[in-house]
Amino acid sequence: MKYFLGVLIFFVQVSFIAQAQRVCGTDGYMQNLIKEDASVKKSFAIVEAQIANFTKNKTSLMARDTAADEVINIPVVIHVVYNTPGQNISLAQIQSQINILNNDYSNANADKTNTPAAFKNLVADIKIKFTLAQVDPQGKRTSGITRKFTTTTAFTAEDAMKFSARGGEDAWDSKTYLNIWVCYMGGRTLGYSSIPGGPANADGVVIGVNVFGTTGNVRAPFNLGRTATHEVGHWLGLKHIWGDAVCGTDDVLDTPTQQFYNYGTPIFPHISNCSPNANGDLFMNFMDFTDDATMVMFTNGQKTRMRALFAKNNLRNSFLSSNAWDSTLAQNSAIPNKDTLVRATTLRREIVSLKVYPNPAHDNVTIAYNSTSTNLAKTVCIYNVQGNKVFTAQLTKGQTNVTITSLVKGIYILQVDEEGGLKTTAKIIKD
Repeated sequence: MKYFLGVLIFFVQVSFIAQAQRVCGTDGYMQNLIKEDASVKKSFAIVEAQIANFTKNKTSLMARDTAADEVINIPVVIHVVYNTPGQNISLAQIQSQINILNNDYSNANADKTNTPAAFKNLVADIKIKFTLAQVDPQGKRTSGITRKFTTTTAFTAEDAMKFSARGGEDAWDSKTYLNIWVCYMGGRTLGYSSIPGGPANADGVVIGVNVFGTTGNVRAPFNLGRTATHEVGHWLGLKHIWGDAVCGTDDVLDTPTQQFYNYGTPIFPHISNCSPNANGDLFMNFMDFTDDATMVMFTNGQKTRMRALFAKNNLRNSFLSSNAWDSTLAQNSAIPNKDTLVRATTLRREIVSLKVYPNPAHDNVTIAYNSTSTNLAKTVCIYNVQGNKVFTAQLTKGQTNVTITSLVKGIYILQVDEEGGLKTTAKIIKD
């Protein structure tokens, strides 16, 4: 009888753990991609080489790279793929997740204070901002949310939700948008992510509908939005903190080696056979498998790895030229590039042409401006990516030279106020 009770208790404990334990499908998804297409492994290796080169030469590269330490804006499109009305989540639930991403990636999350003193010096502000897209791939105004009814009752980590032909929704241009699919995931998988270097038409993140955001249709202990924080970390090149191997490596120097993943709510210090010192595992890191309430931080080494993707010629560098987060650029044609915008307005029958060159620029830019408006004098303002005005001048028809020597390197938005409250905008990169 004692043996029977012991076995029963064991299985009850295992069942409890199985219900509460985080499961990420990213590593299995990556391995399946490689099995299906051996060339994908080469693509992954190219990206790893880009990251390794940036990490090795960080100081010299950051001295001349516009993505060095500026806030990087990521336009996000949320694809809600639902089978029941309850899965067609509210705007409030979606916005709650965007808020969590922004807090976690800017070291503004209130629970960062739960980081043990031994690890506080590792905590990093990644300086990445996520904004629901304001301009769609056709250049029209958008909410940054698509909604698609599907007859599929449950999805798995096989990408069906990413394609209309398979019951999902097609991705928007993955060089311009972070695609996040929210759907009902079968089994125990909470979500998964593509790895940098994978197929472009499947690039993005998948999150289970009941672990997305902090309000509405969410379930404990995964109701604080950290599943998306974890999976977006993969999209930005991070590996699981234990390297998906016993005492493995995540290729980040400042994350201590740990024997395996942690789940639930461990108590500091949690020491394993391969812990480098008495501080043990960094189980409160977003890339472990602990509950949402336990995950609170990224490290400086992880920051370097993520931001390496945005360096010149690297995989996600195209996001530095993406205009899709800026609602003032919405129109009825293709998204304009970073240095030219032509707008026609029927309200005033005014045609505006604005071009800024050279771009990128170091000391001076020329603003070529023409308009059919009778009001020739215009005000031009330059804003940094935080929305702060850093420069103001007067424009007239033709060309105006502007000195930008005083501006720090980074991305800026040049804005000309038009008649009728309209605004013409272009992007400037100061190198």
